[in-house]
Amino acid sequence: MRANYKLQRLFIDADLFAGGLVDTTREQAHYLINVLRLREGAEVLVFNGRDGEWHAELAEAGRKVARLRLKRQARPQTPLPDLVYCFAPLKKGRLDYLVQKAVEMGAGVLQPVVTQHTQVARPGTERLAANVMEAAEQCGILALPELREPVKLDRLLAGWEPDRRLIFCDEAAAADNPIAALSAVEERKLALLVGPEGGFSDAERAQLRALPFVTAIPLGPRILRADTAAVAALAVIQATIGDWL
Repeated sequence: MRANYKLQRLFIDADLFAGGLVDTTREQAHYLINVLRLREGAEVLVFNGRDGEWHAELAEAGRKVARLRLKRQARPQTPLPDLVYCFAPLKKGRLDYLVQKAVEMGAGVLQPVVTQHTQVARPGTERLAANVMEAAEQCGILALPELREPVKLDRLLAGWEPDRRLIFCDEAAAADNPIAALSAVEERKLALLVGPEGGFSDAERAQLRALPFVTAIPLGPRILRADTAAVAALAVIQATIGDWL
C-alpha cells in the first residue's frame, strides 16, 4: 500500500496503538499549529518505525506541545530494505543532501566510512539522524534506516559479510556504462560504497578490486560530485538489480 501524501506525516518516538495519546515535540507542535495552522480535530499521520503508520487527530493544541489521539492503523509495519549504503562523509550541506536521498532511494543501513581522502572523519550523529527522520516523513517510509558509527575502510572490509555484494563507484573505470557489471551480479544482498570528494586513493582502489565480493562500476562519461554520484549509483542499482524490479 502506497503512502498517503495528502496528510502531514510525523515521526513520533512512542508506542502507537488504537485510542492512545501521544505528544509531539515542541518543534513539531510549532509546525502543526503555527505553520500549518491546524486546529483540534485535524488529522495527521504518525509512525515510529515499529508499529506501522496511524491516523491521528489533533486532540490538544498547546503552545509547547501538541497531543495526538491515535484512531486507526493506516499501514502495517514494513521491514527495512536490505541495502547497505557506505559513504565517505562530506561537508555539512552536501552530507545532508546525501543522507536524505539515500533514505529516499531505499537504503536500509547508513554506514559512514573513513577513507584516505575523507574530509569529515566524524559527522554529527544527531544531525544525520534528523535528516533520516525528515526524509522518512516526507517520502512515506515506515522503517527508519539504521545509522551506524563511522568506521575506517580497512576495518569495514575486514569484517565484511562474504555473501553481500559490495558495489563501489570507481571513477577510474575504463568504461562508462555500469549496466554490464551490475547485470552480472547474482547476489540479492547488496551494498554500495561511494568515496569522498577527492576519490579513492590508488591503494584503496587496488584493495577493493582484489576482493572477491566487490564489483566496481563506472558512472558515465562525466565527473560527478560525490553527492551526485551517490544518487546516480543508488538509482541505477535499484533499477537493474534492486527493489524497483
